[in-house]
Order: sequence, then structure tokens, then C-alpha cells
Amino acid sequence: MIEDRWLSVDEIADHLGIKRDTVYKWTNERQMPGHKIGRLWKFDRKEVDAWVKFGAASESGDPSTTEKKTDDKTT
Repeated sequence: MIEDRWLSVDEIADHLGIKRDTVYKWTNERQMPGHKIGRLWKFDRKEVDAWVKFGAASESGDPSTTEKKTDDKTT
């Protein structure tokens, strides 16, 4: 197996233990590092691992999620 190959949506979802819909959501809403090649998304495992370790995948690491929760509570 080649270690530095680009991973597909299904492969990166499996690597992270999440659903493929979550991968698409995170690339769109949380700027998960990925590269669109034609119609396909491809991911560098090292970039994604660094992004996760930085805390960008956690809910508390997303300021827009925090703001939405705060806004929902204030009526």
C-alpha cells in the first residue's frame, strides 16, 4: 500500500470513524482540508490529522456553532 496517496471521501470517513455526509459537511462548514479534483474530493491524511489535532473538528472549536447555540437560548 502506498503511504502518501490521496484518500477518497469514503476512505477519510473510515479513517476518522465518521459518516461520509459528515466529511462533506466539515469541508463546507469547518474548512476541513481537502482538494477537489474534477468532481471528486481527495484528502491528504496528514493534513486532515493535523486539522483534527488542532481542534477544528470539535464542536467547541467552531465559533459559529457556539454563536448559534447562544442565539438559540436567548429569546
